[in-house]
Formats: sequence, C-alpha cells, structure tokens
Amino acid sequence: MGGVLDILMFATLCVAILTGFPVVFILTGTALLFGALGWAFGAFTPALLGALPPRIFGTMTSEVLVAIPLFVFMGIMLERSKIAEELLETMGRLFGSVRGGLAVSVSVVGALLAASTGIVGATVVTMGLMALPAMLRNRYDAGFACGTICAAGTLGQIIPPSTVMVILGEIISAAYQQAQLAQGRFSITTVSVGQLFAGSLLPGLMLVGIYILYQLAIAWARPDLAPALPRDARGRVTRAEILDALAPPIVLIVAVLGSILGGVATPTEAAAVGAAGATLLAARRLSPARWPQLVAFASVAGLVTLASLFDLRLGRAAATAGERAAILGAAACAAGLALALGHALRLTFRAAERSGVARSTMTITAMIFAMLIGATLFALVFRGLGGDDMVRAVLSSLPGGAAGAIAVVMAAIFALGFFLDFVEIAIIVIPIVGPIILQMDVDPIWFGVLIAVNLQTSFLTPPFGFSLFYLRGVAPREVRTGQIYRGVAPFVGLQLAALALTALHPPLATWLPRVLFGR
Repeated sequence: MGGVLDILMFATLCVAILTGFPVVFILTGTALLFGALGWAFGAFTPALLGALPPRIFGTMTSEVLVAIPLFVFMGIMLERSKIAEELLETMGRLFGSVRGGLAVSVSVVGALLAASTGIVGATVVTMGLMALPAMLRNRYDAGFACGTICAAGTLGQIIPPSTVMVILGEIISAAYQQAQLAQGRFSITTVSVGQLFAGSLLPGLMLVGIYILYQLAIAWARPDLAPALPRDARGRVTRAEILDALAPPIVLIVAVLGSILGGVATPTEAAAVGAAGATLLAARRLSPARWPQLVAFASVAGLVTLASLFDLRLGRAAATAGERAAILGAAACAAGLALALGHALRLTFRAAERSGVARSTMTITAMIFAMLIGATLFALVFRGLGGDDMVRAVLSSLPGGAAGAIAVVMAAIFALGFFLDFVEIAIIVIPIVGPIILQMDVDPIWFGVLIAVNLQTSFLTPPFGFSLFYLRGVAPREVRTGQIYRGVAPFVGLQLAALALTALHPPLATWLPRVLFGR
C-alpha cells in the first residue's frame, strides 16, 4: 500500500498547490493526511515523526540560515535607499548612444543589484517603474523591454550572495552527507554555502554576458526594436556621476562577496557586514553628512589591519605591550563603528525606513522558515511511506546512468517552475532526489549550481512566474500581458542554454571553488 500512497501523496501536493492556498499549510496538511492514511493501512510508523523536533531545532539553530534574514534585510534596505534608481539613470545615459544601450544598461544594473541585494521582487519593480517607461518612450519594442527587465531582475538568484543559494547550500550539504553515509563513508566531506557562492559566480557572469550579446544582436538585426537614444535625450555623464552611482554597490559587493570568497568571513558574518553596510548607505541618502561612512570605513580598516598584525584574543597572561596596545586600538575602532552605525540607525528610524524594512524582513523570513518546517514534515512522511525507494528505483533504472538521472531531474525542476516558487521547489524536491543523485558520485557543487540556474527560470515561466507578476503590477496599461509573456520567452531559452553549457562543461562551476577552497 505504501507504494501507492507515496505516489498519491506527491500528486495530491501538486494538485493542492494549484489552488493558491498557502504552501506551508498545504505541505503540513498533506503530510498529516497521508501519515494518518499510512498508519491506518499499516504502511507508516508514527514513531518516525519523533525525528521532527530535532530536525526543526537543527533548522532554527543553524548558523548558516541566520544569513537569510540578514541578506533579506540588506536587500530591502538598499532598495529603499534608491541606489537602483541612481544606477539606472547613470547607466542609461552612459550606454544610450548604442543601439540596445538601454537594454544593456538594465542588464548591467541587474547584475550589480544581484551582487549587492539579491532581492528579485524589489529589483524587477524598481526597474519596471524607472526603465520600462524610458524604454517605451524611446520606441523600444514592449515585449523586448519587458523580457529584458524580468530577466535582469532574476539574476539575484544565481549571482551571489543570494537567498536561494543559502537555502540550497544547507539542503545540498545535508543531501551530500546522507549520500556519503549511504555509501558507507563515515569520514564525511561537507559542502559550504561559500563554495556554492564561488561555484555560481562564473555561470552567473556568463549569463549576464549571454543577455548582453543577445540584446546587441537583436539591436543590430532589428534596429526598430531597440534604437539608440536621441542625442538630446542622452545628456552628458561625468566621471564623478559614474563614480557616485557605482561606488556604493561595488563597495558593498567587495565587502560581502569578497570576504566570503577570500575566506575572511563566513556567509553569516558577511551577511551581517552587508546589513550594516546597507544601513550606512541608506543613511548616506538621508543626510549630507559623510562622517558616519568615513568613520565606519576607517574603523573597519583599522580592525582588519590590527587583526592581521596582532593576536587580539583577550584574557592572555602572556600578551606583550604591543598586543595590549593593539587590543585597545581595536576596541577604539569597534566603538567608532558602533557610533557610526548607531547614527545611521537613528536616521533611518526617523525617516520611517527601518520599521518598514524590519517588518518586510520578518515577513519574508517567517515565510521561508515556516516552509522549511513544513517541508521537513512532508519529507519524513514521504520517506516513511517508501517514497525514497520509489524515486531511487526510477532514477537508477533510467538509461545513461548519472547523466540520464540528472537530465530527468532538471527537466522535472524546469516543469515544476511553471507552477511553484523557487523556495518551494528547493525545499520539496531537492531533499528527495538530492541524496540519490549524489550517491552516483556527482560533484555536489556542480549539481547545486545546475539546480540554481534551473530554478532561475521559475521566475520567468508562465503562468506563475513571479517576475511576470511583479512587472505586470507596475507596467503601464498599454503593455499587454501577452507582450510580457512573449518578451520573456527568448530569455528562458537563454537561461536553458546557460544551463546546458554548465552541464556540458562542469569546470564553469567547479574551477573557482577548487582555486579558492582547494576543492
């Protein structure tokens, strides 16, 4: 009976999700319903649910997952600080003399925002409000413009640091450990979020390059779809304006991503740096005073310098006079950083920014963690009904071995992207298929990056592509929904091409982690 219930359980989940009811309740309700049916038919042992509290506790106390609210806070704070608007305006004027220049500027800005915020909804809405009217006003084809904005907004899912990579890193790490234990390996090798960040960087940049080449090719072949800006609409961009627009996101990217890839900080520590940096940048927009940013920069530079030259651990009886002086200097730098950050928090609180950011951060974080708990219960019941054995048998019997199994899993994830959000796919599907695929000696970083690139398409595929809904909500009335769907279709094809290139050439995902982490 278990062999029927596990299939019915997954089918019921897919059908129930189409009702539009909150996914967390669907996951939990489906798990409880089929757990009760399995118990009634003797196919499920309720004692298996005893593993649920320890797993929930492990999720809630995971240091890696603490990065999620911090990255979300960073992204929302940056979106409120109007950095995207300055970038779009400056880059549009910079590339305006080129056919398709506005589209190229949207892709460049999307990449910069992806590496500094990682929030898809905020990026698409901001660019939809600012870039889309400008593109339509300058006679850009509506479908091409909409596709460009939606595709650029989704870059936050593949270019690190991104929330989906944090979630995926935790899930892939657990799946890889299960795979090694099933193979009889008790000296377990782990996979870190930092390694996945490094693995996704080159495919993400490659995707940006593919977008830009496509946009330039379309503009060259069909000038009427993406004309250059008229001379009077371009304006003149000074070096000071370019520097002022580019400096904030680049500094934040170096501070967050550079510290992770350089091994200086863990993703959680880097996320805290990003949240503090975003708050300081928001304060920079609210007040002409520059001393908080200068004090914060000098304090961080001082701390890094002292930590690299001296042992700053407290309570050591053998500390030299120089080390004691360095500890006092580090304390002074920490006090300066706290002063600058406190001033920034006061400014954002007065401007009613911080309360809105905190509320949005709490809502998004609660949704993600609630789905993680619901998915944990679903996975326990599914495995208790023998679902793992069924999936293993199906994947193992496919022709082509590991390559055939991966192709089927990628096709399934792509198909689910038409109906499910990327978080839902990651926490429902990957725990089921991940351990089975990784038992086939598949590189976990390469596999994780393939999933991340594939999940990115879920934002663009109708009928439930979230980027489509975000843009539809802010697009002018003359832009039809059919034009948005038509415009994103080529970009879905480009994402699938990037997926194929990464699958056929694994070093795209594995070379940088090997260089940085010795993997």
